Amino acid sequence: MKTTGLAFAAAAMLCLGGTAAAAGTPLRIGMLAPFSGPYALYGQEFHDGAALYLKQHGGMIAGRPVQMIEKDTTGPDPALAKRLAQELVVQDHVKFLTGLAFSPNAFAAASVATEGRIPTVVMNAAASGITLKSPYVARVSFTEAQVTEPMARWIYAKGVRSAYTLVADYAPGLDAQKAFDDAFGAAGGKLLGGVRTPMSTLDFSAYVQRIKQVHPQAVFFFLPSGPMCQAFLKAWQQAGMKQAGIQLYATGDATDDAFLQATGKVALGLVTSYQYSYAHPSALNRDFIKGFYADFGDKLRPNAFAVAAYDGMHAIDLALAKTKGSTDGAQVMKALAGLRFESPRGPIEIDPATRDIEQTVYIRKVELRHGKLVNVEFDHVDHVLDPYEQAKH
Repeated sequence: MKTTGLAFAAAAMLCLGGTAAAAGTPLRIGMLAPFSGPYALYGQEFHDGAALYLKQHGGMIAGRPVQMIEKDTTGPDPALAKRLAQELVVQDHVKFLTGLAFSPNAFAAASVATEGRIPTVVMNAAASGITLKSPYVARVSFTEAQVTEPMARWIYAKGVRSAYTLVADYAPGLDAQKAFDDAFGAAGGKLLGGVRTPMSTLDFSAYVQRIKQVHPQAVFFFLPSGPMCQAFLKAWQQAGMKQAGIQLYATGDATDDAFLQATGKVALGLVTSYQYSYAHPSALNRDFIKGFYADFGDKLRPNAFAVAAYDGMHAIDLALAKTKGSTDGAQVMKALAGLRFESPRGPIEIDPATRDIEQTVYIRKVELRHGKLVNVEFDHVDHVLDPYEQAKH
């Protein structure tokens, strides 16, 4: 099991020229993420985004040096995530839980947050309803339903009248499929079918051939960032789907900035909906990327995971400013609710009713700019909430 909090704390000390220890007892923050295995890049982006925020703020939050303690969940493993969350609370005495790349892990950690009254800031897990599982959970990332519904409405407005869906068979995939079906159907579109693929599927040839036979006007797909998306796009190209006249759309998971160069030209022209792009044209995002590359080199492009980790640390900082440094769970959650601030992705708010995120959803297209593949934003929908959580309040 990987625990790198001591290294993180040492880095914070160096930022302060060795004076951090005198500033007070370290604020311990636990991060649950995959640091090994096929999803290790997720954990690296979390680590780097949080580390960048700390460096920019002298290694301090609320006047205290920060000690990040990282636990390796390896992938979607709720039993392991729950056990590691318990270790962080009981043995490591953390005051916050963060990270949580996968929704099953976040649902599992929610019970630990409730029992320990530990404020938990979700930095990626995208299933609807996670924040409703515990009054001690807030989210600074997104939900699949939140970024999918605008896409369904957008493609209908652009003339698409029949569609088919393909999603990974786990909570965010089911949310994405439902959100697309509900919104596209409500707009007047005709759904010609859909399929759910097992996690870690890498051979999509049979699925693509079935879609070709059905021949919808468009296909919407959601798969977790990385190898599955790359494999699907290659199968799509090899089957000649574009030449067959079938349009393809997805959430931004398909063209995750950290994987986009490796995905290659099979992604060119793909239109997606998402909350962040490396190419987002704001001064804050340019500064974020400059700082990221200065600290960690330019081999890894910062993505939505890094931005959410950066924003998660910012949210904790702002919340503790409101509580005057108190880490009492109830006080912190009250302080987190309703927070508004500018992120590298644009303006964001933690909705006071659901403690979930409200933000802009961008429509983007993969283009080649200066020899690099990037997601170029060309349309947007402001102030978007998760449609299902919103309906409950």
